[in-house]
Amino acid sequence: MINDAAMKRAKLTKTTVIDTRTLENSHKRLAEILKPGMNVLDVGCGTGTITSGIAELVGPNARVVGIDNNLTLIEKARQTYKGMPGLSFEIADIYNLPFYGEFNIVTSARVLQWLSKPKDALYQMIESTKRNGRVLVLDYNHTKISWEPEIPETMKSFYKAFLQWRSDAGMDNAIADHLQDIFKEVGLTDIKITQQNEKTKQDDHDFYNHITVWANVAQIKGKQMIEDGAITEDKLEQAQKDFSEWIKGCAKSQTMYLLAIEGTVNREPN
Repeated sequence: MINDAAMKRAKLTKTTVIDTRTLENSHKRLAEILKPGMNVLDVGCGTGTITSGIAELVGPNARVVGIDNNLTLIEKARQTYKGMPGLSFEIADIYNLPFYGEFNIVTSARVLQWLSKPKDALYQMIESTKRNGRVLVLDYNHTKISWEPEIPETMKSFYKAFLQWRSDAGMDNAIADHLQDIFKEVGLTDIKITQQNEKTKQDDHDFYNHITVWANVAQIKGKQMIEDGAITEDKLEQAQKDFSEWIKGCAKSQTMYLLAIEGTVNREPN
């Protein structure tokens, strides 16, 4: 049975973070292996920012499908990228994908971290992949994040509460480092791991966009955490205030640990 708490906590109410992502800046390993004519399934596509980049790279004669279980995000993607040749967006459940051996590459970026049963989702992704096709997952180990200098204690407390809130719903905070074993368990071969750490430094032109990602998370997920008893309103507000001052006053860098794991489907789908 799928964990309803995980599904509820994973639901996006704002798209501030995902709307800035592109294929080039947010799914680099996928960009490296795409070729014209490849059919690609993007699982958990959100508003389609990465999916549209996939369609541009594989060309108009290929088929690119973005799926998400959030109707609002799919409608936004359809509106933004309507008319792009070969590209479509569909409502679908990652645990019950409506495809069978249809794609050269099936990918998900920063999605399995939000699932209570990532292995079940991987089986569905394999079913959707052609023989000798590739499954490519991009995800974090949130326990290995680092900041320079250290963030305020109040924000550390929020971050600890956030990870516990996720863990309580069955999500794996360190999934990036567990995916290789899961790939082996589900029968994928020729497994390749590529380090994709997201590091932002003070002199980067887009530093502010990246360094404020956890401020956005606190804003977006904070209300749910309060409702679930994971943090108090006072502690959340203080963490947000102190973190904002840290960003303005002394923030130098942030490194988020991110891996791309890919494997080959070397058998016919069941």
